[in-house]
Amino acid sequence: MCVTCGCSDDGETKIINLEATEAEHNHHHTHTLPDGTIITHSHSHDTHIEVPQLHAKIHNTTISLEQDILAKNNLIAAQNRGWFKGRNILTLNLMSSPGAGKTTLLTRTINDLKQQLSINVIEGDQETANDAQKIKETGCKVIQINTGTGCHLDASMIDRGLQQLNPPLNSVVMIENVGNLVCPALFDLGENAKVVILSVTEGEDKPLKYPHIFRASDIMILTKIDLLPYVQFDVQKCIAYATEVNPQIQIFQISATTNIGLDNWYKWLTEKVTDLSTPFPV
Repeated sequence: MCVTCGCSDDGETKIINLEATEAEHNHHHTHTLPDGTIITHSHSHDTHIEVPQLHAKIHNTTISLEQDILAKNNLIAAQNRGWFKGRNILTLNLMSSPGAGKTTLLTRTINDLKQQLSINVIEGDQETANDAQKIKETGCKVIQINTGTGCHLDASMIDRGLQQLNPPLNSVVMIENVGNLVCPALFDLGENAKVVILSVTEGEDKPLKYPHIFRASDIMILTKIDLLPYVQFDVQKCIAYATEVNPQIQIFQISATTNIGLDNWYKWLTEKVTDLSTPFPV
C-alpha cells in the first residue's frame, strides 16, 4: 500500500499495448530449485503481476518493503527525465478531476497538430482502455496504464509504459493522469511541465480547495468555456484564485469542441518543442 496516499501499490497495475499480440504480452520462466524441484511460472506484460514469495524461494532472497515511497519515485523520475532529455522529447503531465475534458483536449490537439508534431500518449485510468481507444483512432501511438485501486500514475509506471510506447526522437509524450485533483500532484513523473485542466462546470474555487495541484502546475487550462452562458462560473475569480496560489501559472481559456482559444495553447506547445530543439550556446 502506498504510504503517501493509501492507494494500492502497482501490483494491480496493468499496462496495455493496443498494438501488441497476446503472445507478446506473456512469457514464461522455468527455475530449478536447490532440491531439484522444477517450477514454471509466467509473467504478463499487461499486468506486470509478479509473485514475490516465489522469487524469494527461487533466488533465496528476502524482499524488504520498508522504503521511502516518494524518494524511490523521485529517483525513477530523475531517470525518466534524463531519458526524455537524451531523446529530445517534450513530456507533459495532464492532470484534472474526472470529466474535465482531458481526453477531448488531447484528441483535438493530436488531430490538429499531427502534421507538425509527433505526439505519443500514455493514458492513465483505474480501469478500461476506452480513452486509449479514442486516442488510438487519431493515429498516434498510445499505451494504456490501468492502476486498479491506485489514484495516480507514478514514475515507475511511466518507466514501464515507455518501454512499450518507445516514442521516437524529437517527439512529444502526453501523459494523461488518472482523474484526481490530489495525489497526481505529489508524484514527479520526469515530465517537463505539469498541466492542470479545470472545466467551467466544476466551480471557480477549485484552486483554493485543491491548492497543491495548482501550485505544482506550470499551466492551467480552463476548458469548456463555450458553456459559460449556461453555468454559474466566475472566470475572473477563478483566475485570481489560481494566481493567488501560484503567481507564475500560465492560463489558457479554451473550448476543444468549438475551437475557442486553441491557437494560444498550440503556440505554447510548439514553442516548447522548438525550445528543446534549440542547441545550447557553445
